[in-house]
Amino acid sequence: MTHSDDLPVGQLLIVEYERIKEEQKARIGFRDNLLYVTLAAMAAVITATLQAGGRAHLLLLLPPVSVVLGWTYLVNDEKISAIGRYVRAELAPRLQAATGVTTPVFGWETAHRSDTRRKTRKRLQLAADLTAFCGAPAAAIVVYWVNGPWRPAFLAVSAAEAVALAVLAWQVILYADLATGPAPGPDPGEPSVPAQAATSTSGRGRRLSDR
Repeated sequence: MTHSDDLPVGQLLIVEYERIKEEQKARIGFRDNLLYVTLAAMAAVITATLQAGGRAHLLLLLPPVSVVLGWTYLVNDEKISAIGRYVRAELAPRLQAATGVTTPVFGWETAHRSDTRRKTRKRLQLAADLTAFCGAPAAAIVVYWVNGPWRPAFLAVSAAEAVALAVLAWQVILYADLATGPAPGPDPGEPSVPAQAATSTSGRGRRLSDR
C-alpha cells in the first residue's frame, strides 16, 4: 500500500491543486520575464545597428529572436490558462462532490474573471503582446526594406521572417482569452490527460470508501 492510498480523495485533490498552482505560479513568472528579455534583445539589436553606422540589414536579427521568445511566451500563457480551466471545470467540482459541501470551492478561480474591466485589460495586454513580439520586429523588417541593402539573401530572409511574424500574430490573437465569467471546459467528447487522471483519482477514492 502506497502513502497516497492512505489519503482520502478530498486530500488528494487538495494536494493536486497545490501542485498545479505551484506550476502555474512558476509559469507566470517565467512568462513575464520573457517580455523583459524581448525588450533587452530589441535594445541590443538597435544599439548594434546604430554603432555599425546604421546598417539596416542588422535589424533582421530582431525578428527571429522575437519569434522564438514570443512563441515561448505564448506556450506558457496557454498553459497558465489551461491550468485555470482545469481547476474550474474539473478539480473544483470533484472536490465539492468528494467533500459534500454545497458552496463552490476555489471561488477566486471564477471570481477574478467576472471583473467588468477584465475584457479591457485583456485587450490592452493583447495589444502589448502584439507590439512587443510582432509589431516591433515587423517595423525592423520595413526599415530594412526601405533602406537596404537589397541583396537576394537578405530579401529572402526578410520575407521568411515576415511570414513567421504573421503566423505568430495569428496565434497570439487566436489564444487571447478575452471572455469574462467561467471559461469553457474541455470538449467532453475528447477527455484530456488531466481528465483521465481525474477519473483514476476518483476510482481510487471509491476503492477507499469501500474499505
